[in-house]
Amino acid sequence: MPEFSNYDDYIEKCEAFAQPILKHLKACVNEACPEVEEEFKWNFPNFTYKKNILCHMAGFKKHVTFGFWLGSIMEDPENILQQVGSTGMGQFGKISSLDDLPEKNVLIHYIRQAVQLTEDGKKLPTGNNGSAKLKKVPKVLQQALNDNPLAQETFENFSPSNKNDYIEWFVDAKTEKTQLKRLNQTIEWLCEGKPRNWKYMKKS
Repeated sequence: MPEFSNYDDYIEKCEAFAQPILKHLKACVNEACPEVEEEFKWNFPNFTYKKNILCHMAGFKKHVTFGFWLGSIMEDPENILQQVGSTGMGQFGKISSLDDLPEKNVLIHYIRQAVQLTEDGKKLPTGNNGSAKLKKVPKVLQQALNDNPLAQETFENFSPSNKNDYIEWFVDAKTEKTQLKRLNQTIEWLCEGKPRNWKYMKKS
Protein backbone atom coordinates (compact mmCIF):
# COMPACT_ATOMS: atom_id res chain seq x y z
CA MET A 1 0.00 0.00 0.00
CA PRO A 2 1.48 3.40 -0.94
CA GLU A 3 2.43 5.94 1.69
CA PHE A 4 1.28 9.53 1.47
CA SER A 5 3.17 12.55 2.78
CA ASN A 6 0.01 14.60 3.42
CA TYR A 7 -3.68 14.84 2.61
CA ASP A 8 -3.10 16.83 -0.58
CA ASP A 9 -0.79 14.08 -1.81
CA TYR A 10 -3.46 11.47 -0.97
CA ILE A 11 -6.17 13.43 -2.79
CA GLU A 12 -4.02 13.94 -5.89
CA LYS A 13 -3.56 10.18 -6.18
CA CYS A 14 -7.32 9.49 -5.96
CA GLU A 15 -9.64 9.17 -8.94
CA ALA A 16 -10.43 12.43 -10.75
CA PHE A 17 -14.12 12.43 -9.72
CA ALA A 18 -13.14 11.99 -6.06
CA GLN A 19 -10.68 14.88 -5.82
CA PRO A 20 -13.16 17.81 -5.60
CA ILE A 21 -15.25 15.84 -3.09
CA LEU A 22 -12.28 15.10 -0.84
CA LYS A 23 -11.01 18.69 -1.11
CA HIS A 24 -14.44 19.98 -0.12
CA LEU A 25 -14.68 17.63 2.87
CA LYS A 26 -11.18 18.58 4.02
CA ALA A 27 -12.00 22.29 3.77
CA CYS A 28 -15.26 21.89 5.71
CA VAL A 29 -13.61 19.97 8.53
CA ASN A 30 -10.82 22.52 8.87
CA GLU A 31 -13.28 25.42 8.81
CA ALA A 32 -15.50 23.81 11.44
CA CYS A 33 -12.58 22.86 13.66
CA PRO A 34 -9.39 24.87 13.02
CA GLU A 35 -7.61 22.86 15.75
CA VAL A 36 -8.16 19.57 13.94
CA GLU A 37 -5.13 17.48 13.08
CA GLU A 38 -4.79 15.55 9.86
CA GLU A 39 -3.40 12.08 10.41
CA PHE A 40 -3.10 8.89 8.41
CA LYS A 41 -4.34 5.83 10.23
CA TRP A 42 -4.03 2.61 8.23
CA ASN A 43 -3.11 4.83 5.27
CA PHE A 44 -6.53 6.51 5.23
CA PRO A 45 -7.16 10.19 6.13
CA ASN A 46 -8.47 10.65 9.67
CA PHE A 47 -9.20 14.00 11.25
CA THR A 48 -8.36 13.95 14.95
CA TYR A 49 -9.20 16.38 17.72
CA LYS A 50 -7.51 16.20 21.11
CA LYS A 51 -6.10 12.79 20.12
CA ASN A 52 -9.57 11.41 19.33
CA ILE A 53 -10.79 10.52 15.84
CA LEU A 54 -13.36 13.11 14.83
CA CYS A 55 -14.16 11.95 11.32
CA HIS A 56 -12.56 10.21 8.38
CA MET A 57 -12.73 10.05 4.63
CA ALA A 58 -11.51 7.73 1.90
CA GLY A 59 -11.47 7.66 -1.87
CA PHE A 60 -12.25 4.47 -3.76
CA LYS A 61 -12.46 3.67 -7.47
CA LYS A 62 -16.09 4.64 -7.87
CA HIS A 63 -17.07 6.43 -4.68
CA VAL A 64 -15.93 8.37 -1.63
CA THR A 65 -16.86 7.68 1.98
CA PHE A 66 -17.06 10.14 4.85
CA GLY A 67 -18.19 9.54 8.39
CA PHE A 68 -18.06 10.61 12.01
CA TRP A 69 -16.45 8.38 14.61
CA LEU A 70 -19.27 9.19 17.04
CA GLY A 71 -21.90 9.19 14.31
CA SER A 72 -24.05 6.52 15.94
CA ILE A 73 -24.71 8.79 18.94
CA MET A 74 -25.01 12.09 17.10
CA GLU A 75 -28.27 13.97 16.76
CA ASP A 76 -29.56 14.05 13.20
CA PRO A 77 -32.01 16.97 12.88
CA GLU A 78 -31.65 17.06 9.08
CA ASN A 79 -32.17 13.28 8.77
CA ILE A 80 -29.08 12.92 6.61
CA LEU A 81 -27.02 10.33 8.48
CA GLN A 82 -27.29 6.72 7.44
CA GLN A 83 -26.79 4.90 10.72
CA VAL A 84 -25.55 1.61 9.34
CA GLY A 85 -23.11 0.53 11.98
CA SER A 86 -21.49 1.28 15.30
CA THR A 87 -18.78 3.40 13.69
CA GLY A 88 -19.08 6.58 11.63
CA MET A 89 -18.13 5.00 8.34
CA GLY A 90 -20.41 5.23 5.35
CA GLN A 91 -23.01 7.50 6.97
CA PHE A 92 -23.40 9.39 3.71
CA GLY A 93 -23.49 6.27 1.57
CA LYS A 94 -21.44 6.07 -1.59
CA ILE A 95 -20.56 9.64 -2.50
CA SER A 96 -19.95 10.01 -6.22
CA SER A 97 -20.40 13.79 -6.56
CA LEU A 98 -20.70 16.91 -4.43
CA ASP A 99 -24.46 16.73 -4.96
CA ASP A 100 -24.52 13.65 -2.72
CA LEU A 101 -23.43 15.78 0.26
CA PRO A 102 -25.57 18.19 2.31
CA GLU A 103 -25.13 21.94 2.01
CA LYS A 104 -21.84 23.24 3.38
CA ASN A 105 -23.41 25.02 6.37
CA VAL A 106 -25.29 21.83 7.34
CA LEU A 107 -22.17 19.70 7.10
CA ILE A 108 -20.20 22.16 9.18
CA HIS A 109 -22.95 22.13 11.81
CA TYR A 110 -22.64 18.34 12.07
CA ILE A 111 -18.86 18.52 12.28
CA ARG A 112 -19.12 21.03 15.13
CA GLN A 113 -21.55 18.72 16.88
CA ALA A 114 -18.97 15.95 16.64
CA VAL A 115 -16.37 18.32 18.09
CA GLN A 116 -18.66 19.10 21.03
CA LEU A 117 -19.29 15.41 21.71
CA THR A 118 -15.52 14.89 21.78
CA GLU A 119 -15.14 17.87 24.12
CA ASP A 120 -17.73 16.28 26.40
CA GLY A 121 -15.77 13.03 26.47
CA LYS A 122 -18.50 10.98 24.81
CA LYS A 123 -17.61 7.45 23.73
CA LEU A 124 -19.21 4.84 21.49
CA PRO A 125 -21.30 2.16 23.20
CA THR A 126 -19.21 -0.93 23.79
CA GLY A 127 -21.90 -3.22 22.42
CA ASN A 128 -21.26 -5.72 25.20
CA ASN A 129 -24.52 -5.30 27.06
CA GLY A 130 -26.47 -7.72 24.86
CA SER A 131 -27.06 -11.39 25.46
CA ALA A 132 -25.27 -12.54 22.32
CA LYS A 133 -22.04 -14.45 22.84
CA LEU A 134 -19.37 -13.77 20.26
CA LYS A 135 -18.49 -16.74 18.07
CA LYS A 136 -14.91 -17.56 17.12
CA VAL A 137 -13.70 -15.63 14.10
CA PRO A 138 -12.42 -18.03 11.38
CA LYS A 139 -8.71 -17.66 10.64
CA VAL A 140 -9.31 -16.74 6.99
CA LEU A 141 -11.75 -14.00 7.95
CA GLN A 142 -9.47 -12.71 10.69
CA GLN A 143 -6.54 -12.53 8.27
CA ALA A 144 -8.64 -10.56 5.81
CA LEU A 145 -9.57 -8.15 8.60
CA ASN A 146 -5.92 -7.82 9.62
CA ASP A 147 -5.07 -6.94 6.03
CA ASN A 148 -7.74 -4.23 5.88
CA PRO A 149 -7.67 -2.07 9.02
CA LEU A 150 -10.60 0.04 7.80
CA ALA A 151 -12.81 -3.07 7.74
CA GLN A 152 -11.31 -4.30 10.99
CA GLU A 153 -12.12 -1.01 12.69
CA THR A 154 -15.79 -1.37 11.76
CA PHE A 155 -15.93 -5.03 12.79
CA GLU A 156 -14.34 -4.42 16.18
CA ASN A 157 -16.89 -1.73 17.02
CA PHE A 158 -19.91 -3.84 16.09
CA SER A 159 -22.01 -5.54 18.76
CA PRO A 160 -21.48 -9.31 19.25
CA SER A 161 -24.71 -10.04 17.37
CA ASN A 162 -23.61 -8.00 14.35
CA LYS A 163 -20.22 -9.71 14.38
CA ASN A 164 -21.90 -13.11 14.58
CA ASP A 165 -24.05 -12.27 11.56
CA TYR A 166 -20.92 -12.00 9.45
CA ILE A 167 -19.17 -14.98 11.05
CA GLU A 168 -22.15 -17.30 10.55
CA TRP A 169 -22.68 -16.15 6.97
CA PHE A 170 -19.04 -16.85 6.18
CA VAL A 171 -18.94 -20.23 7.94
CA ASP A 172 -22.16 -21.38 6.26
CA ALA A 173 -20.61 -21.12 2.79
CA LYS A 174 -20.74 -24.60 1.23
CA THR A 175 -17.95 -24.20 -1.32
CA GLU A 176 -14.56 -22.49 -1.46
CA LYS A 177 -15.84 -20.28 -4.29
CA THR A 178 -18.81 -19.12 -2.22
CA GLN A 179 -16.59 -18.59 0.80
CA LEU A 180 -14.24 -16.36 -1.19
CA LYS A 181 -17.17 -14.39 -2.61
CA ARG A 182 -18.61 -13.85 0.86
CA LEU A 183 -15.20 -12.91 2.23
CA ASN A 184 -14.76 -10.19 -0.38
CA GLN A 185 -18.33 -8.97 0.16
CA THR A 186 -17.78 -8.87 3.93
CA ILE A 187 -14.68 -6.68 3.61
CA GLU A 188 -16.42 -4.36 1.13
CA TRP A 189 -19.46 -3.87 3.36
CA LEU A 190 -17.35 -3.41 6.48
CA CYS A 191 -15.33 -0.70 4.71
CA GLU A 192 -18.65 1.09 4.20
CA GLY A 193 -19.68 0.61 7.83
CA LYS A 194 -22.48 -1.81 6.97
CA PRO A 195 -23.77 -4.67 9.13
CA ARG A 196 -24.44 -7.98 7.40
CA ASN A 197 -28.20 -7.38 7.11
CA TRP A 198 -28.03 -3.71 6.15
CA LYS A 199 -30.34 -4.26 3.16
CA TYR A 200 -33.18 -5.21 5.47
CA MET A 201 -32.78 -2.38 7.95
CA LYS A 202 -35.59 0.16 8.01
CA LYS A 203 -34.65 3.54 6.68
CA SER A 204 -35.76 6.46 8.78
